[in-house]
Amino acid sequence: MPDGKPAGVRCVQLTDDNRCRVFGLPERPEVCVRLRPAQEMCGETAEQALAYLDELERATAPASPLSSQSPPLSRSTSPRHLI
Repeated sequence: MPDGKPAGVRCVQLTDDNRCRVFGLPERPEVCVRLRPAQEMCGETAEQALAYLDELERATAPASPLSSQSPPLSRSTSPRHLI
């Protein structure tokens, strides 16, 4: 994805079983190389892990004019509390 992966859009490098096609290759994006999974991120199930990543994407998405009026995430909706 030459312009980056927008929040909420599935990465084009993921296989049907959610494995990275470019893992370990030089063309793997730097953000992916630097991402270090932890139990908090992975949870106990694939659904928990995907919910965490979804929240992480939303929390780090560039602000739009309408989203700047939204209240900040509460503790109950932060990624730490999804698992």
